[in-house]
Amino acid sequence: ATSFAMSAAELFSVKPVPVPRWQAACIVVLGAGDVGSAVAHVLFRQGYTVLLVETEQPTSPRRGMCWVDAVFDGIAVLDHLSAVRVFHPADAALAFARRIWLPLVVAPDLPLWLRQLGAQVLVDARLRKHAAAQPDLRALCGGAATAVGIGPGYTVGYNADVVIESAWGDELGRVLHVGSARALAGEPRPILGAGRERLVYAPQDGVFETSLRIGQAVEAGEVIGHVHTPEGEPLPLPAPLRGVLRGLTRSDVPVRRKTKLVEVDPRGDPALCFGLGERPMRIAQGVLQTVEQVVGAAGAPAAQPHAA
Repeated sequence: ATSFAMSAAELFSVKPVPVPRWQAACIVVLGAGDVGSAVAHVLFRQGYTVLLVETEQPTSPRRGMCWVDAVFDGIAVLDHLSAVRVFHPADAALAFARRIWLPLVVAPDLPLWLRQLGAQVLVDARLRKHAAAQPDLRALCGGAATAVGIGPGYTVGYNADVVIESAWGDELGRVLHVGSARALAGEPRPILGAGRERLVYAPQDGVFETSLRIGQAVEAGEVIGHVHTPEGEPLPLPAPLRGVLRGLTRSDVPVRRKTKLVEVDPRGDPALCFGLGERPMRIAQGVLQTVEQVVGAAGAPAAQPHAA
């Protein structure tokens, strides 16, 4: 607790840094999972002001590749950049001025924050692939910001102004000005031949509990954690195969049935459980291209990919 207080105080004490007007454009990114974090990371490194928005109890499992732990701990670090939880638009504006850390807000009054911060672009990076319908981002923006939807369920001119393709393949990260992103199809991309079988989902509604950590090695059959049902029954979750924990939902978080909780990487390299992944970075490049078009940032330097 003491080290966080000290680091937060140091972050808040840094003097403002002047930036070109085009770089001061405010971009709001919904979702601090691996895709939203990559989008925010790329935009921030290109000089844009970025606000991350998350829910109160995120279940994103790839916590070594995103900033969701800032929701619980107040601060998290991803590829040498800190995200710090803020509570008021003025706190976010302070972060924008100081430009050494990225603000993250939890379950805000979004229209109010968009208005007070003068957001120019709203990006939905939550990739709620199984949602019955995606929100109308254009209505949420009220015409004051460009609405960018990522992945299945978004259609240009219907619920978004611009759509970014999120499916693996040659089209990954493509910016769409007409049409829709591809519908959810197929299986997860295999790693050493293991596709969906390397994933573990919640068998019932309940609260997930684990004492393990991201990057930790596990053996096939080893109990990774439990889902505690409303009736008090602890349902064990065994590792489906041998490897390292690339994905592990935060302990003590409420989960719904079929929520992805665990991802075991059979390659066994803990380093692959941290940093910015290939797919999120390719999506982030598409968002960067869109932002540059929206704010007229012709000539801005191209973002450099990071290894996952």
